[in-house]
Amino acid sequence: MEHRRETIAVLGSTGSIGRSTLEIAARLKDRFRVTGLAAGSNVTLLLKQTAEFKPEIVSLRTERDAAEFRRRHKGGRVRVTFGPEGAVEVAGRPGNDIVVSAITGIDGLGPTLAAVKAGKKVALANKESMVVAGGFLKREAARSKARIIPVDSEHSGVFQCLAGQKMESVRRVILTASGGPFFRTPLGEIGRKTLDDALRHPRWRMGKKVTVDSATLMNKGLELIEARWLFDLDPARLDVLIHPQSIVHSLVEMRDGSVLAQLSRTDMKVPIQYALTYPEREASPLPALDLSRIGPLEFHRVDERKFPLFALARTVLEEGESLPVALNAANEAVVEAFLAGGVRFGALAGLVERCLAAHVKRPVRDISEVFDIDREIRETAKKILMQRT
Repeated sequence: MEHRRETIAVLGSTGSIGRSTLEIAARLKDRFRVTGLAAGSNVTLLLKQTAEFKPEIVSLRTERDAAEFRRRHKGGRVRVTFGPEGAVEVAGRPGNDIVVSAITGIDGLGPTLAAVKAGKKVALANKESMVVAGGFLKREAARSKARIIPVDSEHSGVFQCLAGQKMESVRRVILTASGGPFFRTPLGEIGRKTLDDALRHPRWRMGKKVTVDSATLMNKGLELIEARWLFDLDPARLDVLIHPQSIVHSLVEMRDGSVLAQLSRTDMKVPIQYALTYPEREASPLPALDLSRIGPLEFHRVDERKFPLFALARTVLEEGESLPVALNAANEAVVEAFLAGGVRFGALAGLVERCLAAHVKRPVRDISEVFDIDREIRETAKKILMQRT
């Protein structure tokens, strides 16, 4: 089939999702052209990506990073910008057909919102944007005719299972979780686990923050909140099962008792490529899934005593209003401290709970309030963390 060559802007180009996206774009170079890249502080890798893909614009986290990029860049002309405004500019440029939103954390909200307002096809890997501002993003998408295609493997699986289905026929949507590194760890031993232990994910290779979230199962709690907005589902119709083999990424239970499942290899290139090429499918160099060699597939309920942050996220999902914003901010702040060596793994849940206990739930009427609440909670977390030292 003949295609017009589509243009792609990649937000978070030097992260794991961004790198995988660019591998796909290089392989499907007759279909896609990369026109914009937004990165963090990995100037060396961004220089290599710029040399290969020749984008029209690049953005880095700080002015200092941008100055270093300009000094070292030896190729053709490229606009170099920086900071939150730079990422927003990359996302909202008129020439973009597809924007891959893969900046980690709430930092991805501004660029994602810019892409949605501009009516782009948004391949969404930044779950935090939908967690803290799902209602705003969906309303903007309806106004601008933007299409939000999920990239998380679980939400991509739900998206595929729901194709052609009437939502009134759906009884329940079930996301699967690998269980992370501590699924089989006895409850009494989890609190003594170290950062190195938490970063040894048994199935997926991801950035450090999301790997820690997988160890606490907070990632799955955030994904439930994301799914609530992506698929317009009441919290009572959302559930999670631990599936250590990570072959079945999601299940959709229909009201007649049928269960639809999406299966694929444990490789993020599968959902990324589907989001880029949707509604079509391109051939993949990944080997086919050989069910005869996989062995037994297990499914388990989540033990909320072992994973109290998951339980907290479920409560936040049900109560809504400003609580998802507060939960995300508290978790980001506390995980950042854990990654820096200032917090024990066993203390994470208690610290996040303390941050939420200090927050008074309220309606969120404007996108600016999302950022206000985020700042408030981070200040609260800073004070709580300082009291421990």
